[in-house]
Amino acid sequence: HVQDRHCTCVYYQDWHRSRKPKPAVPGGILPAVNKSLSPATITGSYVQDVSPRSTLSINSGVVIAVNDDDPNFTQHPNPLPSGVGGQPPTGGGQSTGLSFDEEAKLVYGVVLSLRNMIKKLSGRDEQFVDYKTSAYKLHLYETISGYKFVMLSDPEADSLRTSLHSIYAGPFLDYVVRNPLVSMDSKERGIDNEYFRTATDRAVKSIPFFSF
Repeated sequence: HVQDRHCTCVYYQDWHRSRKPKPAVPGGILPAVNKSLSPATITGSYVQDVSPRSTLSINSGVVIAVNDDDPNFTQHPNPLPSGVGGQPPTGGGQSTGLSFDEEAKLVYGVVLSLRNMIKKLSGRDEQFVDYKTSAYKLHLYETISGYKFVMLSDPEADSLRTSLHSIYAGPFLDYVVRNPLVSMDSKERGIDNEYFRTATDRAVKSIPFFSF
């Protein structure tokens, strides 16, 4: 996760994750955060599904063609895609049961709570950099401008603070801060773009523990 100073998730990417969050509810995620987690959009009288396997009739919103080769597809009597009525479409793999916007709120809520508690107990010079549970380890790198880079890893992984700083000092500065097309500190749009996502993917895959 990358969160701005307003505690809004402006970027998300995952790698080895087995339990995926559900797509966000309408209005729960900014554009350009993560395409696969954006909700289905309703335009005029039809629903536009985020999945490329369905073809919708422009006038009725009824599915008129479905890719039956998709192993994740299960025939359902409802002709409308599962984005109607507040039920976001689900992708392949086991889901956490939470929508992405709910999960993002939990992540920055934990980060803010622990950071504030550590400051009160240890003073201003002490920094919250990570914490560990039996299931995962959360790593944090925070910039002076208030951007928070958060990564969840295997609980036995070494500290990833240096790796998060490298993502900030490299891809983030090159493809976000210095990119005139990216609106920084915006409450209306995320920071996802092809170059930043590709460079971040390359940086994370270069971490020694990544292949374990």
